[in-house]
Amino acid sequence: MSKPQIIDQNSQVVLHFDLKLTDGSAADSTRVNNKPAKLVMGDGSLTPNFEQCLLGLSVGDKKEFKLAAQDAFGMPNPDNIHYMDISRFGQDTPAQVGMIIAFTQPDGTEMPGIIREINGHSVTVDFNHPLAGQDVVFAVEIIDIH
Repeated sequence: MSKPQIIDQNSQVVLHFDLKLTDGSAADSTRVNNKPAKLVMGDGSLTPNFEQCLLGLSVGDKKEFKLAAQDAFGMPNPDNIHYMDISRFGQDTPAQVGMIIAFTQPDGTEMPGIIREINGHSVTVDFNHPLAGQDVVFAVEIIDIH
């Protein structure tokens, strides 16, 4: 009888996950499109704290973990709030509160920002992760381990 595979730091993992806020509202889920996530432990697709939750799990395991905000997506950083002139927004991407817009960085990479406020010609854009400052529940079902 073969020993069950267990997730370690070098595993490639196929899993379903549900990410919820502590009030039960859904934040993200692979089940919506029934497409499990594939990840390589340590590749940066999950934070170290999320990866820590997976270590030691086997195929078929279903677990739920509650992570405090600082262990999940961190706390909001005031340095990630920027004020931009409304003229930087065009007709194809008008500034609207709540809208998430991808902004191109000087190095060409894109970073999403949430428009938090529009006050005259000043637009407040928040580049913190949308779940920063939120405690989350991370529920996983391990499908395969390589």
